[in-house]
Amino acid sequence: MSPAPSMHSAGSGRRCGVRILGLDYGTKRIGVAVSDGLLITAQGRDSIKVVDAAQVLSEIKDIIKGEDIGEVIVGLPLNMNGTHSEKTRETIRFTDELSKVLDIPVKSWDERLTSVQAERILLEGDVSRSGRKKRSDRIAAQLILQNYLDSRKRDTDTERKSDA
Repeated sequence: MSPAPSMHSAGSGRRCGVRILGLDYGTKRIGVAVSDGLLITAQGRDSIKVVDAAQVLSEIKDIIKGEDIGEVIVGLPLNMNGTHSEKTRETIRFTDELSKVLDIPVKSWDERLTSVQAERILLEGDVSRSGRKKRSDRIAAQLILQNYLDSRKRDTDTERKSDA
């Protein structure tokens, strides 16, 4: 299997909101993070407990409406060598389904090592095992979104330097 690009874009909806929603997709829980209005920082939100597809979509739509979201970023769990696993394919299907029902852009973002980073943060914070399980999705979503925001800022800074 050939290496995958680090970003998979789905949908071509219009941008209406100002914030970005970050999601760490899972079959039991979906981690959630939302950017600030200046697109500088990512703040974790309560995870979505997966019951069924309709409930997940409803909760995501509620977040989009309530938080003035203009773009959705879904963490893409690539293998370390960039290839796809079954989890990657599940996440792409989820991303594609979101893009079909939302009127805003939905993109995937390479999330390699964010779960490891989230676990390390929780361990360093001396969070109990049960507490880590509850919070790891939220922190992973926050890391995915923060990495995306930082990348956007680097791209903007690079463009400004090349225009000067």
